[in-house]
Amino acid sequence: MNKFKLLSLLLISCLVLSPLSFAKDNKKADPDIAPIQSFTTHHTGKFNNKKIAYTATAGETLLKNKKGKVTARLFSTSYIKNKVKNTDNRPIAFFYNGGPGSSSVWLHMGVLGPKRVDIPSDAKDDGAAPYPIKHNGKSLLDVTDMVFIDPIGTGYSKVDGVGKGKDFWGVTEDAKSLSQFIRIWLTEHDRWNSPKFIGGESYGTTRSAALINQLEGGYGDVSINGIILISTILDFTVRAYDPGNEMAYMAYLPTMAATAHYHHKAGINLKLADFVEQARKFAQGDYISALLKGNNLSKAEHNKIRKQLAFFTGLSENYLDLANLRVTYQRFSKELLRDKGLSIGRLDSRFKGKDFDNAGETPDNDPSFYGIDGAYTAAINEYLRKDLNVKIDREYNIIGLDGKWNWDISNGYRNPYLNVAPYIGKAMRENKNLRVFNAAGYYDFATPFMGAEYSLSRNGIDEKRLTKKYYEAGHMMYIHHPSLDKLVSDIRTFIKER
Repeated sequence: MNKFKLLSLLLISCLVLSPLSFAKDNKKADPDIAPIQSFTTHHTGKFNNKKIAYTATAGETLLKNKKGKVTARLFSTSYIKNKVKNTDNRPIAFFYNGGPGSSSVWLHMGVLGPKRVDIPSDAKDDGAAPYPIKHNGKSLLDVTDMVFIDPIGTGYSKVDGVGKGKDFWGVTEDAKSLSQFIRIWLTEHDRWNSPKFIGGESYGTTRSAALINQLEGGYGDVSINGIILISTILDFTVRAYDPGNEMAYMAYLPTMAATAHYHHKAGINLKLADFVEQARKFAQGDYISALLKGNNLSKAEHNKIRKQLAFFTGLSENYLDLANLRVTYQRFSKELLRDKGLSIGRLDSRFKGKDFDNAGETPDNDPSFYGIDGAYTAAINEYLRKDLNVKIDREYNIIGLDGKWNWDISNGYRNPYLNVAPYIGKAMRENKNLRVFNAAGYYDFATPFMGAEYSLSRNGIDEKRLTKKYYEAGHMMYIHHPSLDKLVSDIRTFIKER
């Protein structure tokens, strides 16, 4: 046999045997790993008055460690416009929620997905099923493809193989797993040269900052065009009512003013934005200065601040005296409408609730959460199973993790308060095209809008590439129909202006 025939036979043998050998080796390496489950469906809808044919893929992606061993299976839902000839001009946006143990259900079924659950806009309880699950003509599919990510431990995503919960349940650990998923997704869909956006809500904004540090913080960067922050928390100093930390009282005051205005307890002769601006200036000026003086604050100064504080919060001067000019949002939520026997919501202070004990110190529960959670839980389960044909036999975990979250990003240095905002500043310095969009609700006590302003006005963040928008709603501003319209319009504009 001549050399040419011998080489040909060897080549043919390699081509035939290599896939079988690979499969055998892979099976031997992970004998207990079940095959991934993935479900693809095809749809057509009108979004922003444009008819779009798209493919939905809801399924698992295997995450692996450096040794190639499976550690988890991450569930995501992708929506990709059909027949796009040049994907270099078609953006891809990755979305997730917060918690940190929350699935992507809120952004997916509340505002951005092709279907949404339509709950009452006027801060009323969603009641019980059936809930209206409607076509969402406001979805962004006219301007971008979308991927909704359920981090490990949420949705259908779970630890698998040699993985452990502690490998994923932490600020940095979580960001690394999402970074790995995004890189896998870009490779599998040949989208490395598409414009890229990442976006999250609540802790999802913390996640975005940690994620941008993983995507752009080293070699082999995944450069991002834009970060979409919804109900932002980056610097946790602004929500820590620890003794001696006065920043939280400053950060929450404008939200108290907006809430008092909504419930006709203060500033009713002024427009909301004007009243909030006055409260903002007071909080940043006379109020924080007075708190920082501590025992050195004179009686005359104390009385002046008390009067102004009563004007903005709608609380009595006597109550403010008893509280030493420092009222937490929990106590405010109970005190504002105490005369009516009502408390107000944390996620959305437009909501009102009835507590068992009207003389209590804080609300029994958050009426703005139990007023919406049933609808979203029903909607995502109904939609995944019926519309996207998902047949996975485990429970879809809406919110909550089984283990503790690792908040430490200090790398050995003291880290009393988590602050991930510098990650965004660094990314903007090293990526001239990176822009940031920040959406804030006036009635949000979970992530007060002034806390976001405080974080984004320092930490090396370029104001020229920062877009800030405000909405007359709470943490999930999209449950308020006028704010929903404004939010999707603002995000659509932000993506188109890349």
